[in-house]
Amino acid sequence: MIPRYSRPEMTAIWDAENRYRIWFEIEALALDAMAELGLAPKSAAKAVRRRGRFNVKRIDTIEKTTRHDVIAFLTNVAEHVGPDARFLHQGLTSSDVLDTCLAVQLVQATDLLIADVDRVLAALSRRAHEHKTTPCIGRTHGIHAEPTTFGLKLAGFYAEFDRNRARLVQARAEIGTCAISGAVGTFATIDPRVQTYVARKLGLAEEPISTQVIPRDRHAAYFATLAVVASSIERLATEIRHLQRSEVGEVQEYFAPGQKGSSAMPHKRNPILSENLCGLARIVRSAAVPAFENVALWHERDISHSSVERMIAPDATVTLDFALARLADLVEKLLIHPDAMRRNLDRLKGLVFSQRVLLALAEAGMSRENAYAIVQANAAKVWADEGAFLELLVADREVGHHLDRRTITSLFDIGYYTRRVDGIFKRVFGNTKRSGRRGRRP
Repeated sequence: MIPRYSRPEMTAIWDAENRYRIWFEIEALALDAMAELGLAPKSAAKAVRRRGRFNVKRIDTIEKTTRHDVIAFLTNVAEHVGPDARFLHQGLTSSDVLDTCLAVQLVQATDLLIADVDRVLAALSRRAHEHKTTPCIGRTHGIHAEPTTFGLKLAGFYAEFDRNRARLVQARAEIGTCAISGAVGTFATIDPRVQTYVARKLGLAEEPISTQVIPRDRHAAYFATLAVVASSIERLATEIRHLQRSEVGEVQEYFAPGQKGSSAMPHKRNPILSENLCGLARIVRSAAVPAFENVALWHERDISHSSVERMIAPDATVTLDFALARLADLVEKLLIHPDAMRRNLDRLKGLVFSQRVLLALAEAGMSRENAYAIVQANAAKVWADEGAFLELLVADREVGHHLDRRTITSLFDIGYYTRRVDGIFKRVFGNTKRSGRRGRRP
């Protein structure tokens, strides 16, 4: 988590000030609940709310002696509250505070990530509809296959990020879990109603059974979801990188006035944003493996997961937030070149229509095996630069025995490959054109 790849709203979630603010709220809510249940004086709960304060630097100073962050925090709060502070943290463990706080922070982070994905969806939807019928070549194994449209390319990415949005909503629900269950999770020292109260006030679900810590399979699933989203970012970024290559030139990242592409070669315009996104995706994915390894803790609790989560939680969420924002900006400003797409469609002199010829010959009575051999033989001549595919087919006697020139020519129609686009768009975007789901909350 470095400033270069961080945005302030997300980094603020992981700031010490926010963390201690959440700790205070958890402790205060637990005391509020105990006061309502007659387990602590109401005057103490009111005193904590009225005089409760903390100071980050003072907590750091105390922790140098206590070597325990929660005790240092409680000590500092007690300095402000006075004698009534003795009712704070009664029956709780540090994990009750730490795990519930982490849940709150991850929910806050996920809300930002969902909003980020909404912006990506809006950009993809707008550009997909803009180029709904813009023909381009589809590639398999990096080789020209058959015509498609650039709008369909983007619609495919839209559908993928729409699934990612749903995954984030599910991950938010699963990670947003409160545990206030005391030592080894038995509720022996804390009334279960306290957990219910705190969870409701924080907008979290209750952990049905904890072992003093919230089970880490939840966290593993959460960081796995972030890894999937990062992989989708990389897939789109990789597509843009390939399409911007000099030999392809179908799209180009926006190049701002005054921007420089190379310290040595003034002509360069490199896909640096897409390349950067591929690198950031690796960082986010790297959080998944340690999150999986955190699942197997010793017995009811150990702290081997703690140091891991203190690093991967801010790093993964901050990096993914930055990457999604950068991706949205990239798509919004992407320069798209339909003329280059058309030139590339024609680059193989009609070979991309080979399947239509194959099917037409088979439909006209030729065996599929013979039809394939004849079409492939003529395609080989095109590869050898011996002519255009259409003219070679027209000159082939065996082809002419089954198909006349007019029929063969009709097989080279781009419109044949775009005739189902409307139906696909309806499945992806619904029955009406929409500009994504920006602003929608989970």
